[in-house]
Amino acid sequence: MDGTVLVADDDRTIRTVLTQALTRAGCKVHATSSMVTLMRWVEEGKGDLVISDVVMPDGNGLEALPKIAEERPGLPVIVISAQNTIMTAIQAAEKDAYDYLPKPFDLPDLMKRAARALEVKRRATPKRANEEQTKDDLPLVGRTPAMQALYRLVARVMNTELAVLITGESGTGKSLIARAIHDFSDRRTLPFVVASASDLATMDGPATLISRAKNGSILFDEVGDLDDDAQARIVRMLDSFTDNAPRVMATSQADLGNKMEAGAFRQDLFYRLSGVTLNVPSLRERVDDIPLLAEHFLARSERDGLPARRFTEQALDLIRAYSWPGNVRQLENTIRRLLVTSAEEEITRAETEQVLGNQPAMEPLQGGSDGDKLSSSVAKHLRRYFDLHGGVLPPPGLYARILREVELPLIEIALDATGGNQAKCADLLGINRNTLRKKITDLDIQVTRRRKLM
Repeated sequence: MDGTVLVADDDRTIRTVLTQALTRAGCKVHATSSMVTLMRWVEEGKGDLVISDVVMPDGNGLEALPKIAEERPGLPVIVISAQNTIMTAIQAAEKDAYDYLPKPFDLPDLMKRAARALEVKRRATPKRANEEQTKDDLPLVGRTPAMQALYRLVARVMNTELAVLITGESGTGKSLIARAIHDFSDRRTLPFVVASASDLATMDGPATLISRAKNGSILFDEVGDLDDDAQARIVRMLDSFTDNAPRVMATSQADLGNKMEAGAFRQDLFYRLSGVTLNVPSLRERVDDIPLLAEHFLARSERDGLPARRFTEQALDLIRAYSWPGNVRQLENTIRRLLVTSAEEEITRAETEQVLGNQPAMEPLQGGSDGDKLSSSVAKHLRRYFDLHGGVLPPPGLYARILREVELPLIEIALDATGGNQAKCADLLGINRNTLRKKITDLDIQVTRRRKLM
C-alpha cells in the first residue's frame, strides 16, 4: 500500500491503531482530532485518502464531504462512525463518501478498503444535501454486521434504475426499507405509490398506477400473495415502461424462488423484480440489536408525550432472550404496552414477564430443559414455525431450508472441535472430505483461525 492517509478521529486509541497499521502497510499518515486541521490539510493538497469520524469536537465528518469534494475532486473519503443507523450509511453515500464503516470496525477489513481507495481515483460529484429529516422516525437501527451490510447495500442501490426485491419475515421492516430507498433517492420529491391487489384487479389498473406514480416509485407489497392475473398485469406493465418510468420495488415474506419452482409465481415476473434482492434479517438473526431497538422505542415514545421510562438490566435480559416471531413490529407493540402498564419509572423484569407471557408463540430461546432430547427441541421449533403461519402451509422447499439450518451449526461446531482440520472434521461427521469442502463453500462457512473446543 502506498500513499498518504489523513486520519481524523477524536478517539486517541483509534488514531494510534490506524496510524500504526497504515504505517506498517507502507503509508505516510497524518492524524488529528480536529476537523479544522483536517480541512486545512485537504486545502493544502495533502493526502491521497481521508479516513474520518462523523462526530468531531469542532465539526462533522459527513457535513465536510461536499467541501472536501469541492477542494479536492477525486480524493476518496472513508467514513467511520459509531452512529450505526441506516441514515448514516445513506448520508455517506449521498455525499459521495468512498466507503462507510460502522464502529467498532474490523481493522483488516478497513485496511483492504483503504488499499482499494488508494488505487481508485474517482471524481466525487457532490449531491444536494437531504431535506431535513427526522432521523429517529425510522426504526432501522442496528450495529450487527447483518444490518450494517443491509445499510451499505441500500445506500448503493437507492439511485440506480434496478428493480428492488425486499425479502424477510413479517414485521422486519421491509416496507420501511422501500420507503427509505425512495425518500433518500433522487426521486424523493416524486410520488411513492403502494400498489394493492385491488389496483391490479382490472385491465386498466396498471395504467392508473403509472399515472399516479409518474416517474417516482411503485411498491408491490407482498407480491407473492398476488394471483396469476395480477402477476400477468405487472409483467405487461413493466414491459411497457419507457425512459421516464417509475422505480419498481416489491416486498415478499414468502420465498419467491420456491414459489416459482412450485409453479405458484411467474418466472418472468420473478426475474423482472429481482434486479437487486435485499434480505431484511429477523430479530433472531440480530439478537444484539434487540436492546438497542428497545431503548429506541422508549425514547421515541417519550418524544410522543408518554412518560419517561427505562428498563432494568434484568428486564432487558429477558427481552433479549425471547424469540420475537413478530420481529420489530411485535417488539415495538410490546414496548408501547409496557409504557402504559408500568407503574414506576423503571420497567422491571416482573412487569416485562407479565406482558411477554400474553404474547403469542413466545417460547424463550434460553433456559430450556436440560433433559430435553434434541429431537424434542427440534420438534418444538418446527411446531412453532408452522403455528406462525396461522393455519396456512409454509412456502414449499421446507425440507431444504430446515436441513440447511441444521447443517450450518453442526459443521461449524465440528470444525471448532477439530481445530479447523477438515480431514478430522470429515471423519468425525462420517462424510467424504470433498463433500465437506463443498458444504463449507455452499454454506459460506469461514474456516480460518478456528480453535479446538476444550
